[in-house]
Amino acid sequence: MAPANALLERIIDASREPALYLQGGVPDEFEGRFEALTLHLFLVLRRLRDLPAPAADMAQDLIDASFAYLELGFRQGGISDIAVPKRMKKIGRSFYGRLSGYEEALAAQEPGAFETALKRNIAPGIDAPALARHVDAAASALATRSLDDILSMDPLFPPFADSITT
Repeated sequence: MAPANALLERIIDASREPALYLQGGVPDEFEGRFEALTLHLFLVLRRLRDLPAPAADMAQDLIDASFAYLELGFRQGGISDIAVPKRMKKIGRSFYGRLSGYEEALAAQEPGAFETALKRNIAPGIDAPALARHVDAAASALATRSLDDILSMDPLFPPFADSITT
């Protein structure tokens, strides 16, 4: 689980890049941070899906580490032990719904489909074109990486700031 936790830390770092919030318009609150994290997890999980074994095991370990991280955040935020499972169930539905929605939008290959999915999931006022460029650049960079590369790359994603003016 240690490699998955280290990978998750780098994904979290990327999802907290200030430009995502300041220039990209991602709301700097729990929901916005969750959406930024989910978007970056989506990119890595999508690449892991296309790699040979043991990438699938790493993907599952990464998901497990992500949910443990979110659960810890709820507990540290003062959510009661009784309410945590209910919140985690809701987070799980949201997480898997986002993954499915992003995958469908990319598969549609319709202009603006991914931007629409981003606006629907993150917030209507985001800079969806810049976020879509960021996703495209990150997916392109990850597409050439092996599992070992992904586990050791730092930074894992190109900076969002590069997507603002491109």
